[in-house]
Amino acid sequence: MIPSIGVIALAALVPMVMGFIYYNPKTIGTAWMKASGMTEEKMKGANMPAIFGVSLLLSFLLAFIVFPMVVHQSALYSLMAGDAGFGVEGSDTTLALNELMELYGDRFRTFKHGAFHGVIVGIFLVFPILGINDLFERRPLKLTLINASYWTISIALMGGVICQWA
Repeated sequence: MIPSIGVIALAALVPMVMGFIYYNPKTIGTAWMKASGMTEEKMKGANMPAIFGVSLLLSFLLAFIVFPMVVHQSALYSLMAGDAGFGVEGSDTTLALNELMELYGDRFRTFKHGAFHGVIVGIFLVFPILGINDLFERRPLKLTLINASYWTISIALMGGVICQWA
């Protein structure tokens, strides 16, 4: 199952939009700056077009991996990809896959379900990774919680978008 590039592109924009909102000084931005040691001077010296461009590229990569985490039907393709006849029109494998997709292709394909899996990914994958890095870098727990919360919300929204519209 190949995700639609339009849906992936929309999902990739989620962290960008969320970042503008979440890290704004009127929301969490001031607390994030303090916890991370970021200053206005450091921010002014950054190459923002490069930062946003690379961030968007990385968000595309993230959206591609969120897809199989939230769309259960993609597992069927993974299970059958090694079978003889996979992708061959009229083969037993292709017929079985088509039948399964006809029966189960729309199961668990809601925004709510995708967002749920996004929250699970945020809590059980992102938070531990950021937490471990921040422990070794001697960064404050507050920073870990700020960033992990941002990514949990962002991935939940990405999962919702992908699961609903892919």
